[in-house]
Amino acid sequence: QVQLVESGGGLVQAGSSLRLSCAASGRTFSSSYCMAWFRQAPGQEREFVAAIRQNGGNILYTDSVKGRFTISRDNAKNTVYLQMNSLKPEDTALYYCAARQSFFGSDYDLKNYNYWGQGTQVTVSS
Repeated sequence: QVQLVESGGGLVQAGSSLRLSCAASGRTFSSSYCMAWFRQAPGQEREFVAAIRQNGGNILYTDSVKGRFTISRDNAKNTVYLQMNSLKPEDTALYYCAARQSFFGSDYDLKNYNYWGQGTQVTVSS
């Protein structure tokens, strides 16, 4: 089993920054896992935000966060980060960390992820 625990969310004003962290643990967790962030706003479907492969390569972002968000990972700490700058009210959502072992299928598709955290709330006021 793999456990993912997110932290770093909060209430901020538009234009501010936050850094989310996701700590992974469990006997079967490996640094080879693909790690990602998704988010879900009230009344909306969960959507892809960013993903990063094991060696920090193949980094993907959804268009709405490109240039503002940066995903990174520290394999020694089994932790993935999401640095969020220039936050906008439309970034308000519950942010989830996800992990997957297989490299088959799209990193964008939430159905391909095996493990999920409980989420951390990000609220951006205008």
